[in-house]
Amino acid sequence: MNSLQKNSGILINGQFDANLPVMDRGLAYGDGVYRTFVVRQGTPLLWAMQYQKLLHDAQQLNLNICPAEQLLHEIQLLSADSVQCVIKVIITRGEGGRGYAIPANCMENRILILSEYPQYAEHILEHGAKIFLCELRLSHQPKLAGIKHLNRLENVLARSECKLIEFQDGLLLDQNDNVVECTSGNIFARFGNQLITPKLHDCGVAGVVRDWIIQQSHQWSLETQESMLTLSQLEQADEVLMTNSVIGAMNISQLNNITWHHNTLAKQIRKALGISA
Repeated sequence: MNSLQKNSGILINGQFDANLPVMDRGLAYGDGVYRTFVVRQGTPLLWAMQYQKLLHDAQQLNLNICPAEQLLHEIQLLSADSVQCVIKVIITRGEGGRGYAIPANCMENRILILSEYPQYAEHILEHGAKIFLCELRLSHQPKLAGIKHLNRLENVLARSECKLIEFQDGLLLDQNDNVVECTSGNIFARFGNQLITPKLHDCGVAGVVRDWIIQQSHQWSLETQESMLTLSQLEQADEVLMTNSVIGAMNISQLNNITWHHNTLAKQIRKALGISA
């Protein structure tokens, strides 16, 4: 293995010098799943939960996934030269011919991609992010709700609505104009000591940090509930934050002309997760 291969930042089925077939069904149909998370000194954020999410999502699509120990070894191999980085794990159905029918002999492909950890502006972390309301509405498909599958066209189109650098993300609603998530993370709204996050029965992605906060909210003396959340309810919240497995949590200070001024919960969550940036 030469240094170029070792430092390429991509592993395919455990190999630095492997190629991905152009007939891969992940490329052709979005037939696969993925998760993206921060890795610090070889340790993925909330690794046990990350793997269980990948396993769950893969099983929902009848995909196989390698054992946790093997995947962790590959993550550590890829991130060996990085103190802190971001790794995206993709599992595709594998190579197939023309047509939607799944070939009987399909073998899944496993792709790991390393990226530098993003440097967030200090004022955003300190005072919160500005987001815009997306015109696109998420379609309902209960069978795929919660899964982070490879077909993310809705997120791509929604995020492309905004051309202004002042906005860090966009808020997505469903067909009934209920709040679902941001384009790159889940959303929470705090009302006093109650923390609300939208139910994801019809659409949306169930993030790992979202699940972790639901489990751990008692440490901040909060009671978490998954329920329907409207825009008018969101406007009345004391505090709003976006979560994902890269930033951990980030307070939202503004949605179009709606503003929120409390911004302490995201900092507490990042501290509990060990994320300093």
